[in-house]
Amino acid sequence: MAEPTKKGLDNYVIRVLSSPLDVPAGQWNALLALQPEPTPFMRHEYLAAMHTSGSAAPATGWTPHFFTIWRRVSPAAAGDGDATELVAACALYLKSHSYGEYVFDHAWANAYHQHGLTYFPKALVAPPFTPVPGARLLAVDAPTRLLLVEALVAWCEQEELSSLHILFASEVDVQACEAAGLMLRHNVQFHWTNVAPTLGTNVSSLPPKGADSPWGGPVGNPSALTPGTARAALAPQGDVAHFSGFDDFLMSLSQEKRKKIRQERRKVAEAGVTFRWSLGADISPADWDFFYQCYERTYYEHGNAPYLSRAFFRHMANHMPENWLLFVGERAGAPIATSLIAIGTYLTGAKDQFNTKSGTADASLPPAPKVAYGRYWGATERVDCLHFEACYYQPLQWCIEQGYDRFEGGAQGEHKMARALLPVRTESAHWLAHPAFSDAVERFLEREGAGINDYLDDLARRNPFKNSPG
Repeated sequence: MAEPTKKGLDNYVIRVLSSPLDVPAGQWNALLALQPEPTPFMRHEYLAAMHTSGSAAPATGWTPHFFTIWRRVSPAAAGDGDATELVAACALYLKSHSYGEYVFDHAWANAYHQHGLTYFPKALVAPPFTPVPGARLLAVDAPTRLLLVEALVAWCEQEELSSLHILFASEVDVQACEAAGLMLRHNVQFHWTNVAPTLGTNVSSLPPKGADSPWGGPVGNPSALTPGTARAALAPQGDVAHFSGFDDFLMSLSQEKRKKIRQERRKVAEAGVTFRWSLGADISPADWDFFYQCYERTYYEHGNAPYLSRAFFRHMANHMPENWLLFVGERAGAPIATSLIAIGTYLTGAKDQFNTKSGTADASLPPAPKVAYGRYWGATERVDCLHFEACYYQPLQWCIEQGYDRFEGGAQGEHKMARALLPVRTESAHWLAHPAFSDAVERFLEREGAGINDYLDDLARRNPFKNSPG
């Protein structure tokens, strides 16, 4: 544990910790529950498993420096003699490479190298190997979140690091980063929502640039398709209900897309493949073992070693079982494929209803949207369209049957749009120490951002849903 360092007002201290295990799990998780966009991938158990399993550790190029801000309180207020309470934190890693991030800066590193400058180590704020948008800068309020960003930049300068990268950040995180002067970078993911987008009647083409798009935001408007605004635009409004079943979902699609999905599902069924699913503690050790066999095989087939060890998933089964859903595809009674889905279980609400000291939350708060996240898959046999069935159609059918609001399909994959996963904009924030390179990257990001806008406009013209209700 690093020595506490004063930052700003005298009643705050900063501690930079060399392991997630040095942060009290209850306080970290309670702080996470305060955030507008919590995900299971920022839970203490998840980050601790990355570390203790050796998946994201110094030996693999992920050296943890968990950044925490503590507010001084009187011993009487603390109750147990502890004179500080956790008010802000983030999972920071010093990286010796850029693998496992899904926001690509290889060109930046090469440019540094070509000019005789050192790019690595760099500072990264994100859960390892997890391209899921959500809370990154945990804080009790906006001013404290801004204080955290400013402290991160000051620490990077002090450590003479080349850069700081905050990946797949939430909207409140992005606001704090912008206020601190960081540069923003945009990308695109594909998410499914358990209700058809609200479409105008007799719409035969996309509205002109600047008008409302078919899924609730102005075409070409950079703020229209962030995860937060897209989720709000696609959320059920008033009496609009979730899909009543998979067929109801299919009927919301264009005839071409509906026919294609039925054909793909028929191919898997005619090949004799059936699926079963298990949730949480019902996932057996044998199924976990078979899942890892498939997961490992997928990586090796692409010429890479798997990022995550078997020990990581063993930790998930033991300490976060409620956050995992496993689909197993079988043929002739034998397993041949698996798809592992994460599910969110957090509450959201006013901060005064949470206790970051004890790690408890008021269970009377309204639940957050129920979200499922596509994560990992693999197969031991090749069956036409098996990937689509395991990774999209089975999870979407489950989400409809279980009343889940959203399914996030993960990084990249324009093919997901044909399965009714619509594009949303994701955001990351970046700081570079070298002034000339910072200026060059800022110009690059402006050009790249314009390209992302054009890409989103093009995707909007390929809306898989019907052009009119009914």
